[in-house]
Amino acid sequence: MKSTIRLSVRILFAAAVFAALFSAACGSLASGSLRGTGSPYATGPSGARGSRQVPASIMGTGAIHPDRYVSFLIENNPRAVREKVARLASYYIEEGKKEGVNPDVAFAQMCLETGFLSFKGLVTEDMNNFCGLGTVGPGQRGNRFPDERTGVRAHIQHLKAYASKQPLSQPLVDPRYKYVNPKGKASTVRALSGTWASDPDYGPKLERLLVRLFS
Repeated sequence: MKSTIRLSVRILFAAAVFAALFSAACGSLASGSLRGTGSPYATGPSGARGSRQVPASIMGTGAIHPDRYVSFLIENNPRAVREKVARLASYYIEEGKKEGVNPDVAFAQMCLETGFLSFKGLVTEDMNNFCGLGTVGPGQRGNRFPDERTGVRAHIQHLKAYASKQPLSQPLVDPRYKYVNPKGKASTVRALSGTWASDPDYGPKLERLLVRLFS
């Protein structure tokens, strides 16, 4: 009788240990923490990699997967060309990393400035100007760049001029970089109100876009 009881206890104990190990393994798979997942990003339901906190600062590391950049823009402009959006997403991540500018902030600002690449303002698509650089009025529509990457790089450099006192890491392509003084005068998204744009709601508008990007 005692032997039967001891055997039953051992079986129950082994079953409990197995259940605990199985539960832990499932949790690791769900969180993407196991090695060898085949993805460089810890992607959650929001499409975020790493921290999902909406950034307040302009400088920093991005948290959004490039695929989310693409889906976010196309959700808001179904007529956008997916291949172009994917190229721009990769450029923003690459150029942002080189200068230490958070690409999530820069990409969201591009969406704000171009109307999600609809270009319904003074700037036209062929100008490769993704942030309204140099735009004043009909007589001064803004700066023109030779290709998409150069346009993205100019945008990143201009954002860095506002957000940081550190020198540029890449050769200068932003023709208006020299006009931002003092450097680093607007290090947060909210601080772009009244600096980057005269609109007092500019920073909050960009914040709201970032919240939508992260959702």
